[in-house]
Amino acid sequence: MDLLEGEYEPSPAEWVRDQVATYEATGGREANVLRGNPDWPIVVITSRGAKSGKLRKNPVMRVEKDGKYAAIASYGGGPENPTWYANFLAHPVVQLQDGPEPALYRARLVEGDERQQWWDHAVATWPTYASYQEKTDRQIPVFVLEPVD
Repeated sequence: MDLLEGEYEPSPAEWVRDQVATYEATGGREANVLRGNPDWPIVVITSRGAKSGKLRKNPVMRVEKDGKYAAIASYGGGPENPTWYANFLAHPVVQLQDGPEPALYRARLVEGDERQQWWDHAVATWPTYASYQEKTDRQIPVFVLEPVD
């Protein structure tokens, strides 16, 4: 399966646009951490817009286990889900770049015990997720991204 194709709509947030552009231009050698902190590695996920159909790119905390990734729809503990949440539900095949080469993954919203296991792993990876959950009344959604063969 080829990588996602289509019109790219850059983020309205300048820091997101800049981080994604630098990450992709350097094959993930630069702009691969959040706010310059080496303990906060990120990946870049490209999804197709649920309404527009345009490609959207977001730096997301790197939460990986056994070749699978979690995408935590925390939105910093805000009251709503990030826009990419709807994209993942509408178009679950996404492109994830963790280093030089992007690859396709299928995003799956997880619940119950599976969600709890991935949530615990995400919090162990980046403890700030726990404080985000405390800031919001919604249960923060967790997607598991598995490679597309």
